[in-house]
Amino acid sequence: MTAHVYEDFAPGRHREATLIRHALGSVHEEALVAGLAGGIGFMYFVFEYAGHPPMPTIVAQAHPDPWVQVALGRLRIPYEATRSAKPRWNRVEAALDAGAPVFCTVDRSGLPWHGPAPMAELAAADPYVVAVVGYDGDTFHVDDPAAGLDGAGGPYAIGREEFGAAWSGHKKGRHQMVVTTGKPAGEPDLDAAIAATASRLTGPVLGNHFDVNFGFSGMEKFAAQLRDTSTRTGWERRFATPEAFALGTRRLYACLEEEWTAPGGTRPLYADFLDRAGHGEAAALFRDSGQQWSRLAELARTADPEADAAGRRELFDACAELVDGALVLERRAVALLPEAAPGE
Repeated sequence: MTAHVYEDFAPGRHREATLIRHALGSVHEEALVAGLAGGIGFMYFVFEYAGHPPMPTIVAQAHPDPWVQVALGRLRIPYEATRSAKPRWNRVEAALDAGAPVFCTVDRSGLPWHGPAPMAELAAADPYVVAVVGYDGDTFHVDDPAAGLDGAGGPYAIGREEFGAAWSGHKKGRHQMVVTTGKPAGEPDLDAAIAATASRLTGPVLGNHFDVNFGFSGMEKFAAQLRDTSTRTGWERRFATPEAFALGTRRLYACLEEEWTAPGGTRPLYADFLDRAGHGEAAALFRDSGQQWSRLAELARTADPEADAAGRRELFDACAELVDGALVLERRAVALLPEAAPGE
């Protein structure tokens, strides 16, 4: 029988934070891990692929910095991150034999417990991190908390060849592995994490023209496109067909409650972190903002897929109002947070 390097596979509110918490032996609570990894953010794009309806995507958590490396760094836990041209199975097995799980970046559509992705090209572009926690010959055991959000838990068994294909599938993270190499070297760096989150919301994030899609600017753009009735980038024209409208509303719900987030756009979980860090007033505002995002998600989830133009317009306007409300709350919250120290 396979011996796993840890035995806690209980699901949590947030996938990456739960994955890291499991790997650290559950000594750190989920909210702390999530906050240190960056907590919240906002990225808004509408992707368009030939032969498919528009695909709106919101990433409500910290993005694009890698959660595992950032969280470990701010927890002051030493780690080694490597990439290679081909899978280094001997390194994976050596780490597991030493009691350390191996974080691997994969193409999630290659994981059989996820099933086929509706748009494989989009799934393959996402850096999806799982933890290899044990092996038995050519079978690996993988922790993937998202697959257990229904309470099933893990780990999940997968053959070496099949896992290798998934591990090769995400081009920018091909064969990347992250392994902890020691104990914490100090106390968690809460102040740096909070300052980085505030900076991410106020921008710039990438330092290029895509920054308009991030942070508070991204929220403003989202609200504007929801209200836009005349241009091709407005939701009225982009999501005018029943197929596009159904996909758009499904995506809004998933992005704010389930995918690349914790419920409420990750805001309630981040509020728990801020409470722990002694910023209760800002925490209350982010908790209220999370309610705004959840109301928007629920409007999208319960939208009539056969809604006529007037019904779609009413929904889009209501969603825009909720975005505006969340933006006001989050601007007030960020104003209460400490700024980054010079040089950070």
